[in-house]
Amino acid sequence: MKNYGQILENVSILEMAAEGKCVAKVDGMVIFVHGVAPGDEVDVKLIKRDKKFYEAVPVHFHSYSNLRADPFCAHFGVCGGCKWQHLAYDTQLGFKQKQVKDALERIAKVPIPAISAILGSSDTTFYRNKLEYTFSNQRWFENAEKQVESKENNGLGFHIPGRFDKILNIEKCYLQADPSNNIRNGLREYCLANNFSFFDIRKQQGLLRNLIIRTASTSDTMVIVQFYYDDTIAIELIMNYLKNTFPQITSLLFIVNTKGNETIFDQTIVTFYGKDHIVERMEGLQFRIGAKSFYQTNSNQAFELYKITRQMADIQPNDVVYDLYTGTGTIANFVAKIAKKVVGVEYVEMAIEDAKINSQINGITNTSFFAGDMAKVLTDDFINKNGHPEIIISDPPRAGMDEKVVQMLLKIEANRIIYVSCNPATQARDLAILDAKYEVVAVQPVDMFPHTHHVENVVKLELKK
Repeated sequence: MKNYGQILENVSILEMAAEGKCVAKVDGMVIFVHGVAPGDEVDVKLIKRDKKFYEAVPVHFHSYSNLRADPFCAHFGVCGGCKWQHLAYDTQLGFKQKQVKDALERIAKVPIPAISAILGSSDTTFYRNKLEYTFSNQRWFENAEKQVESKENNGLGFHIPGRFDKILNIEKCYLQADPSNNIRNGLREYCLANNFSFFDIRKQQGLLRNLIIRTASTSDTMVIVQFYYDDTIAIELIMNYLKNTFPQITSLLFIVNTKGNETIFDQTIVTFYGKDHIVERMEGLQFRIGAKSFYQTNSNQAFELYKITRQMADIQPNDVVYDLYTGTGTIANFVAKIAKKVVGVEYVEMAIEDAKINSQINGITNTSFFAGDMAKVLTDDFINKNGHPEIIISDPPRAGMDEKVVQMLLKIEANRIIYVSCNPATQARDLAILDAKYEVVAVQPVDMFPHTHHVENVVKLELKK
């Protein structure tokens, strides 16, 4: 039995595993290693022990894999995002394709057709339309055990993995296009120069908590600043600085949040300047995005994902379509023009209100949206009132569908189900249940998040004859 903290030398990294880790084997024991690539030869330090495996981090590289690429970000290896920058993009896509294949074969264990080649993202940097940063007076310093009290401890950036109280100060992030970096850096420097206090999450004190930047292909830009307490003078100064310095901002909002966490869904949003929303466009449709709205964070790739979903659904003019986990109704409104009727269901009530608004501003009159627990909403009575669906589109969260919902789908017996998933493992689990009445006829992986291990997957199921 190996010991926590032990160094193992000359370990060969064998293959990729779940969540972006790689697999090695030493004396018959499985080790999941962070931050390496298949083909690396490394010394590793054990950081976690389980009955069946260890986890480790590299401490010295003897040789590097030919699958590697040069990371482009100065924060790589410290920041928790973009953990696959050290892999060539084609290699990343290959591993994501394998992740889908493994999940369907090992978990679903149902007959599947040949899996289509994964659709890569046209943009591998600056592809996100939303980023969230945290202010902290506990900035992370590499190789610094102790810090003296000074403004240098203040940072604005991302949480260090595994440390809720430490923030990595970000100078340039390659995830969101301009003016995102300029706004974040400018705001940080202004607040430092004027001695505004950055939040201390342990002591629950400090003015500045959080910054959210949302952008759109329409050039609309939303900035939301979250404060811990209501300092009217300071808030006015900070918001006016943003308004006057960055004319690209079309929606400038703030929140005063005295809770212990930064979640905003139960908070009052104050519009300081401009509109309370931004607008995204997709294939002639407009989607209004508010501070609390959900919208796919890779807008361009979301368009490709929705086109695949629509093509697989093969909707006919007399078809009733159910869009489960509809969110703000993006897919529902995207397919509505070719359907008789689209019925959207979503747990979050605010999202349903956004979905209704998105139908209204696009002149779409054949959609209906309902809020509530999916397992409780999707009943025989609901089907009788809203019509039996020929097609069901389901895009659940990472946890997949509730088993009661899956059983209800089996009872409904729609002709086709299009299952869109951000987690092939839970998707595969649900497919195993649906196999009682449905066969998988098409599988299309889609990469929404380059340089991460995450992969989207679209599966088409048809009712067995």
